[in-house]
Amino acid sequence: MTQSPKQISGTIVGYRVEQPAAVAAPEAAPAAPPSTPPAAAGPAPAAPQTPSSRPAGGDDNVVRMHEGLERPSRLKGTTYKVKTPVSDHAMYVTINDIVLNEDTPAERRRPFEIFINSKNLDHYQWIVALTRVMSAVFRKGGDVAFLVDELKAVFDPRGGYWQAGGVYMPSIIAELGHVVGEHLENIGFMGQHQMDSGQRQFLDAKRQDYEDAQRQEDAFAENSFPAGAQLCGRCHTAAVVMMDGCLTCLNCGDSKCN
Repeated sequence: MTQSPKQISGTIVGYRVEQPAAVAAPEAAPAAPPSTPPAAAGPAPAAPQTPSSRPAGGDDNVVRMHEGLERPSRLKGTTYKVKTPVSDHAMYVTINDIVLNEDTPAERRRPFEIFINSKNLDHYQWIVALTRVMSAVFRKGGDVAFLVDELKAVFDPRGGYWQAGGVYMPSIIAELGHVVGEHLENIGFMGQHQMDSGQRQFLDAKRQDYEDAQRQEDAFAENSFPAGAQLCGRCHTAAVVMMDGCLTCLNCGDSKCN
């Protein structure tokens, strides 16, 4: 508080300022906690690891198929001959494979590129386009078995053809799908389709029934009686015909009119 200054002849000659005891000193800022000595400080939390900073070892040492993988100077391949009745010239399908992690437990053979060669130039454009796209899909990695189903689902609007062995091919593209599927099975990339014992027994029984029915039809075909004759209930021969308005067996003579 400020006391009244002394006045001499109306002139201020001096003054002083006093702090009353009731007024507290301004509150001081809280003191900072004592710093922990370096020796007592705990270990700093580890920074989260990124894929590039993960330590080597385990699965990180396994090389997987990806589009950045460089092509080796030498690849293992297989060539398949495809001869269709819709073309005078055969097609030769070559699929080259890359072997990843060779001589290790993680060794795996993957398709890397595909080429199709033929003297028939009618399909040259789509052959080049198809092989380039399929090779790019192979190099992408992952499960490329879906290409087999996609190719097999292509139908030729002009109609398909029968392959040797009684297999129907709806188009040339579908047959290429069969070739790719066969190759993936051969290199172990795609499991082979195998039926269990129950399915095999069921099909064998159905096949036996069909063969028995065919043998019965053959017996009728070799019959010396007229075609269309019915089975006789007495001699069990297909020899019953309509004669004079009455069903008569030409083998045993049984007749409904007798």
